[in-house]
Amino acid sequence: MVPLIPTSRTEIDKLEHTLILGTLFRPEILELIKDPVEKVTWVDSLAIAAGALAREKAGYTIREIAEELGRTEQTIRKHLKGETKAGKLVLETYEMLKRGELNIEEVEKFLETIARKDELEEKLKDIKALEEEINKLKEDKKVLEEKLNKVKETLKKLLEDLE
Repeated sequence: MVPLIPTSRTEIDKLEHTLILGTLFRPEILELIKDPVEKVTWVDSLAIAAGALAREKAGYTIREIAEELGRTEQTIRKHLKGETKAGKLVLETYEMLKRGELNIEEVEKFLETIARKDELEEKLKDIKALEEEINKLKEDKKVLEEKLNKVKETLKKLLEDLE
C-alpha cells in the first residue's frame, strides 16, 4: 500500500516513485515523451515534481524540499501549486491515487522488479569480484607450483650429489 501521507524516508520514496511511475504510465505522458529531447526534460521535471509533493505530504518545508532536491524554492512552489505542466500532472496523479483510480498494483510490480534488478546487479558485482579473486588465486597457485617444482628439482639434484 502506498502511503498518501508518508511518515518515514522509505514511505516518502515509495510515494515519490509511485507518483513518477503513475504519471509516466498515463497515456498522454507516454505520447509526450516519445520525442527523445522531450523525454529527458519530462522525466527530470516529473521526478522533481513527484519528489516535492511526496516531501510536502511528509511535512517538509519548501526550503527543506528545495535543498534536498537541489532546486530553487520558486521552482518547488510552482510544481506544488501545479503551475508547471509536470507539477499539474503529478498533482492529478496524486488525486487519482487518493480516489483509488490509479492501478497501483502495476506500479508496485514495476517497483518490485526494479528492486529485484538492483539486488541482482549487486549479486552480479559480487560474483564478478569472486571470479577475479578465483583467477588471482589460480595464478598464485600456478606460481607456487612452479616454485615447488624448482625446489623438488633442487632437492633431487642435492640427493643425487650426496649419493
